[in-house]
Amino acid sequence: MSERYEYPPTEFDPQPPRREKVKDQRRRYFPLLLALAAFVAIADHVSKKFISHRLPVGHVHTVIPGLFNITHVLNSGAAFSFLADTASPDLVLRGLILFSIAAVLIVGVMLLRSCATLSLTSIALALILGGAVGNLYDRVMYHYVIDFIGVHVGPYHWPDFNFADSAIVIGACLLMIEIIRPQPEI
Repeated sequence: MSERYEYPPTEFDPQPPRREKVKDQRRRYFPLLLALAAFVAIADHVSKKFISHRLPVGHVHTVIPGLFNITHVLNSGAAFSFLADTASPDLVLRGLILFSIAAVLIVGVMLLRSCATLSLTSIALALILGGAVGNLYDRVMYHYVIDFIGVHVGPYHWPDFNFADSAIVIGACLLMIEIIRPQPEI
C-alpha cells in the first residue's frame, strides 16, 4: 500500500473553498441588512404610536402651510386608500394580509440571496422588507394602517402615507436605479 501525501495548495494550484466557507460568504451582510429592515419596521411602529397618542383621528397639524401636514388617518385599504370603501371590507383585509405575508416572504428570500454584497439591490430589498413588515403589523393588529404624513403642493394633495410606505418607495426607486444604470462588463 502506498500512502498518498497531499501538499498544501499554492497560488498556482488552489483547492476550491470548502462549502461552509462559501455559504458564510454568501450571507455575509445578512445580519446588517436584517438590522436595517428591523430599524424601518420599529421606526414605523414608534412613529405611528407617537401620532396615535398625540393627535386624534381625523385631525391635522400644519407644519409648513400649503406643503406639509401631520395627520392621523386610518387606512383600511391598500396603497393610496385603494379599496378602502369596498362592500367587502373583511375580504379586502384578508386579501391584503395574505398579499403582505407573501411579499414579506418573497422579499426576505430575495434579500437572503442578494446579501453576499452590500449593494443598491440588497439595501433596497431591506427597506422594502422593513416597510412591508411595518404595514403588515398594523393590518394584523388593528385591521387598518395608520397614515400620518400629508404632502401638499398648492391645491394638489398627495394621499397620506407613513414611514413604512416611504421606505417601500425609496427601496423601489433604488431597485429602478439599479435596473436602468449601466452594468459593468465582466
